[in-house]
Amino acid sequence: MDTKTEILTMCMVWDKRNDKVLLMNRPDRKGFPGYIAPGGKVDFPESIVDGAIREVQEETGLVVNEITYKGLDEFCDPEQGLRYMVFNYLATSFEGELLSNPPEGELFWIPVSQALELPMQDWFAERFPRFFQAGTFERSVIWEKSTGRTLKETFKVYNDSVLEQSKVK
Repeated sequence: MDTKTEILTMCMVWDKRNDKVLLMNRPDRKGFPGYIAPGGKVDFPESIVDGAIREVQEETGLVVNEITYKGLDEFCDPEQGLRYMVFNYLATSFEGELLSNPPEGELFWIPVSQALELPMQDWFAERFPRFFQAGTFERSVIWEKSTGRTLKETFKVYNDSVLEQSKVK
């Protein structure tokens, strides 16, 4: 079976001073309706982080300056030979003006404490808190589209305690 891998990004834009995040409300016609962070496909041969920065600018009008890698969400469907790899980032410094007519959905600054009250995809609600936790994460889901069943899920959080405990700097 031929396999296909799609590389995508998601970048949570966080206004730390006001403790708000920038979310878009995607309409049904765009797929994945509800509130979601900016992101999308990485264009070949751009780097993954460059793809994240570009997607934020295209979808919001903002240019992110400080960006931190937070983790990987991977979804595999063996029936279709399809693997989606979503590289997740947190941007804490940005400049520019929000687009008045954004292409992917209406943009809103939402208090972090209220974001999970909004309608959103289950997978995004599950991922949302990870952007604000220490360390990085890796989640892999093997999913069978025809039955809607999760066949296997692996989840790991990585922290830098090994470096913090080391005397070698």
